[in-house]
Amino acid sequence: MRTLLFPFVLSSVAFADTPKLRGIGEAMRGMIEKGEVAGVVTGVAKKDGVVHLEANGMADVEKQKAMSVDTMCWIASMTKPVTGVAIMMLQDEGKLNIADPVAKYLPEFAGLKTPAGKAANLTITQILTHTSGLGEASGVKAQEAHTLADLVPIWLATPMQYEPGAKWQYCQSGINAAARIVEVISGMTFDEFLQKRVFDPLGMTNTTFYPTDAQWGEMATGYAKNKDTGKLEAVPPRGGFGKRGRPPQGNGGLYSCAKDYTRFCQMLLSGGMLDGKRILSPEAVKILSSVHTGDLPCGFFQKQEFGSHGKNYGWGIGVCVLKEPHAGLAEMLSPGTFGHGGAWGTQAWIDPKKGLIYVLMVQRANFPNSDASPVREAFQNAAAKALGR
Repeated sequence: MRTLLFPFVLSSVAFADTPKLRGIGEAMRGMIEKGEVAGVVTGVAKKDGVVHLEANGMADVEKQKAMSVDTMCWIASMTKPVTGVAIMMLQDEGKLNIADPVAKYLPEFAGLKTPAGKAANLTITQILTHTSGLGEASGVKAQEAHTLADLVPIWLATPMQYEPGAKWQYCQSGINAAARIVEVISGMTFDEFLQKRVFDPLGMTNTTFYPTDAQWGEMATGYAKNKDTGKLEAVPPRGGFGKRGRPPQGNGGLYSCAKDYTRFCQMLLSGGMLDGKRILSPEAVKILSSVHTGDLPCGFFQKQEFGSHGKNYGWGIGVCVLKEPHAGLAEMLSPGTFGHGGAWGTQAWIDPKKGLIYVLMVQRANFPNSDASPVREAFQNAAAKALGR
């Protein structure tokens, strides 16, 4: 880690063509002054356009490089909703059903046994809602994997964690198995499928598993807060992602920017279509954003320190769904709001009832809980106040 010994330069870069809501920039500069993040991009949108897009702070403090609305970030688990969309596209085309067994497309799963010794019979819904109990891929073999297909035997060699459907437990391998199903059905690698079927049609020019040299030059530096000093320190890019020769992982492999991810969210808010280009049917969007986990406690607010709000959340197809708003950063959101956060603090949430999208791009590696970060709460509170919501 590089410890940054000089103060942050607070910048609010002016972009003449980007609208700004009153108060959001001030709130974000407050977060930068407190040392929560080095820089931030905030976006608020509706179906028919962006109502706020603003950059504050630094993309790289040491180089004195200001954050811009085009700055790219590792969006980590915000990749998961994109994987969910890919699966729903194939369901729209009649090529799968999310109730299908995984083994129908990945035959290696046919022999998978649960901890009780029963046939697992995992479904596509279970692997995308974190209720499968599938084991994770770790160790040297996982690090040496070049393709999603290489990861399949590693998942299957790892004992299952619990009986399928017994509980919600965040599971990276399940999402990657869904990405592998997309490859098997489409005949394309997962990155090729998304590029051709999602990113190109939506004009998401800076969203990729494998950034070019030019895109790496536009990438925000990651920071972590030193436990002893409270100061932000630069950290290296997350290993295992971003380089060709590594699998295009549907759980967390994407890099993107606020503009691009906002367009992805606008497509979902608009019932699967943007600028006359249909990605999903309205019914597919409804299925994706509906709760498929029943009454199981879900999400990242289950611990007492985060309010014990597990019952307030459910899980859709690759997305978290707010069933009932709670105090704090969910107060301004409606029931049915859905979205996902990323490991380094990025967030994107779609409120269909109010017709609003909130997108947050930061690169902070060690938030205790990125979904519950003070930056997200300050952003959403400021946006709600500006909009009179």
